[in-house]
Amino acid sequence: MGSEYQNLAKSAVVGKTLKYGQGDILHCSAFSGKNNTIIADSPKATKVYSVEFYECIDPNKKSYKVVKIGNQVWMAENLAYLPAVSAMATSSSTEPHYYVYGYNGTDIDAAKATTKATNIYTNYGVLYNWPAAMTACPSGWHLPSDAEWTTLVDYLGGKVNAGNKLKEAATTHWSEDTGATNESGFTALPGGVRVSGGGFGQNGHYGYWWSSTEHTTSDEARLRYLVYSDSTVHRDHGVKRNGISVRCVKD
Repeated sequence: MGSEYQNLAKSAVVGKTLKYGQGDILHCSAFSGKNNTIIADSPKATKVYSVEFYECIDPNKKSYKVVKIGNQVWMAENLAYLPAVSAMATSSSTEPHYYVYGYNGTDIDAAKATTKATNIYTNYGVLYNWPAAMTACPSGWHLPSDAEWTTLVDYLGGKVNAGNKLKEAATTHWSEDTGATNESGFTALPGGVRVSGGGFGQNGHYGYWWSSTEHTTSDEARLRYLVYSDSTVHRDHGVKRNGISVRCVKD
């Protein structure tokens, strides 16, 4: 072995001690190539984990973290696929439109660069109208139905308690601390909304996510949302022209 390799071996980090108390929730990030699986758990003793890896890569070659919650596998971050970008006043219930919170223009690179200082695009991804959301998920993944959202919420204890199990467990992005634990590993963030009349709002306060299920009219679809001030997962509907966040679930 050459001396340069000997020095490298000597300086390698072989272990790290973590402070952990009973009841704390650990988020472990496991990698295999570009695949990244989040494991969220609160172990009570020494434990060996079996990790399942799933490819979740959009057409722009961006790879996403995923997490298994019950029998479902979800993206653990908002979708950020951006094949085009629309000015905030442009809207449609039938044609796909993509928005980046705080940007008003049509240049993809500019949209990403304009919000770089505040990490808007990096942290919160893209806001999609419903037609865009229906086709934006990576291959092998899909926009969850209203029933699939219900399965997730029920697994986490029902709508009143599930919100804090889904929210990021910090006030780094949420404007208030409601006691969120993120014990699911979902790491829900408040990406806000591009409202159907034009304009952005509620970033840091509300997170909205589309379902693939239409509401009672052809102009509306079911969605779920979380609020900065409570732990509830709210079920509602919105006009398809709105731009909101997307989480995909594995086929």
